[in-house]
Amino acid sequence: MDQLKPSSVNSSPLTPLTFLERAAVAYGDSVSIVCNSTTYTWSQTFTRCLLLASSISSLIGIKKGQVVSVLAPNIPATLELQFAVPMAGAVLNNINTRLDAKTVSVLLQHSESKLLFVDYQLYPLVLQSISLFPSDVDTPILVLIEDENSVPFSTNLDFDQCDTYDAMLAKGDSNFNWIRPENDRDAMTLNYTSGTTSSPKGVVHSHRSLFIITVDSLIDWSVPSQPVYLWTLPMFHSNGWSYTWGLAVVGGTNICLRKFDANVVFHAISKYNVTHMCGAPVVLTMLANSPCAKPLQNPVHFRTGGAPPPATIVLRVESLGFVVNHGYGMTEVAGVVVSCIWKPKWNKLSANVKAKLKSRQGIKSLGMTEVDVVDPESGVSVKRDGVTMGEIVLRGGCIMLGYLKNEEATSKCMKNNWLYTGDVAVMHPDGYLEIKDRSKDIIISGGENVSSVEVESVLYSNNFVNEAAVVARPDEFWGETPCAFVSLKMELKLKPKEKEIIDFCRERLPHYMIPKTVIFMDELPKTATGKIQKFSLRQIANGMGSLPASRM
Repeated sequence: MDQLKPSSVNSSPLTPLTFLERAAVAYGDSVSIVCNSTTYTWSQTFTRCLLLASSISSLIGIKKGQVVSVLAPNIPATLELQFAVPMAGAVLNNINTRLDAKTVSVLLQHSESKLLFVDYQLYPLVLQSISLFPSDVDTPILVLIEDENSVPFSTNLDFDQCDTYDAMLAKGDSNFNWIRPENDRDAMTLNYTSGTTSSPKGVVHSHRSLFIITVDSLIDWSVPSQPVYLWTLPMFHSNGWSYTWGLAVVGGTNICLRKFDANVVFHAISKYNVTHMCGAPVVLTMLANSPCAKPLQNPVHFRTGGAPPPATIVLRVESLGFVVNHGYGMTEVAGVVVSCIWKPKWNKLSANVKAKLKSRQGIKSLGMTEVDVVDPESGVSVKRDGVTMGEIVLRGGCIMLGYLKNEEATSKCMKNNWLYTGDVAVMHPDGYLEIKDRSKDIIISGGENVSSVEVESVLYSNNFVNEAAVVARPDEFWGETPCAFVSLKMELKLKPKEKEIIDFCRERLPHYMIPKTVIFMDELPKTATGKIQKFSLRQIANGMGSLPASRM
């Protein structure tokens, strides 16, 4: 046995880019992409990606391992670039389309991006971003992505090197021998964290980790052959949780939408016979509360992740015909690595109990070696009692290589053979974990730990509430107390007062968990991935000053 060694025959580098090559043969005539009047087959998509990869690699200054950025919504070009950029040997960097010019400028400089593909609607933002570059820093080459609704390509451009997406395709070689990784641990993508802090970190993933998470995500969600997938999750968010590459494995059809609109989504589901969707819990909320919501003709599988979706929202969307699958992941693992695998015996339970079970995160996916909830100080596993809280830690093949140019942050979260996530959870007796909060979002009131997620779940059960988020507010007596931010449903004629919301919580929560303050907003601030910006709400709560002791 000792004489049998790895060789080039049995150790070819893993990469999800091979999925497209296979799809061009297995599903060559099947529809790969639909966007308005634009339709491509998998054979055409493979050819277009080869043309793009060829053009990218031929550009002066674009060398293997250098960063190529994409700033565009969920359109065909964005999907094609998920393959074409790494096929050129470059590292793919999807940029959040909702960032301001200053932040985009910072990310472009930090990544040392050599080439930037930008959608025509975001071109003015890019010009502003590049104008903020120091005079001694090289700016990236620009490539403008146009469509049938864009203004014709202008010659009034401020930079010498600017091309169009279509021109890049026209110059490419369809026989291009795309660049395969020499080692599957070579960097393939760079994704900056979603902006919930003032200093986003650049998460670098390898070809290997993305191969594993892509296959893992298909198996874990039981995605069948040739599904119809509607893009409501931004492709820039962890590369669409890997489904940008995964749909090629199963020969699925990608339905692209420039922006999320509940009415457009319901129309697209009906028109294209959509079978699968992904999105943050806020998307579920928008679908459930939409005036145009109506029962679906056929079931649509919806995978959600992030903050636990309130049980009431799960109930509402499932009553419409959505089949909710809840999971847990983060940019650092490139997709969903913990999911609530459904047990047949749970089908006998009441709808309310089933909805609560579905809001749990669940157990590790196949791509994870180990998942645990531990005491962050000692590293010892917490009791499996569904009560004792600890930090979620992960270990497995789809974890990032680390943070770009940030060894301190990398070593802080990757230690003791674990990735420390910063997410607080409990472990139930059956081995299913349930998130309670981000560690920074736990509210300590009078020595008691208050889970903002539990308070938010109660708020969402109020028929008047559309969105809810709970953060800490300074309190003269308790140290800090829950402060609730809520938006109300638009159709309400008689809106509740602060006291009514507090009384509603008082009937359903222990005394120490009841919000002492309720702030009404038209809409809660969100990150580009649909997560509520709690850091903004904390700033508001802190700015209000300490709650007087008389209100205890």
